[in-house]
Amino acid sequence: MPRVTRGFKARRRRNRVLKLAKGYRGGKSRLFRTATEAVDKALGYAYRDRRNKKRDFRRLWITRISAGVKMNGMNYSRFISGLKKANIELDRKVLANMAILDAPAFTKVADLAKTANA
Repeated sequence: MPRVTRGFKARRRRNRVLKLAKGYRGGKSRLFRTATEAVDKALGYAYRDRRNKKRDFRRLWITRISAGVKMNGMNYSRFISGLKKANIELDRKVLANMAILDAPAFTKVADLAKTANA
């Protein structure tokens, strides 16, 4: 019985993997088996870190807001509670940018939160 090499389909599959492994160091970019392992690992990390990125940015925004709020004599939880009571619907990304780039406006928002909490 003749040996089947799978020809076109197998070559296309291998080339797809090697294209994804382009730029990897050493044999990982040239040898199919090691390239497959490296690409599988990389795709897994990419999937995981697309989710972790959202957590990391939220943590960063909360840290920045907390620092801005401490300058106005409050803590983060009281500030967020005051915003909810005052019906101020600014998300943490916007609040963090305000804390860094527009301190006077952030101070006004913090004062509104402080009065709503009192």
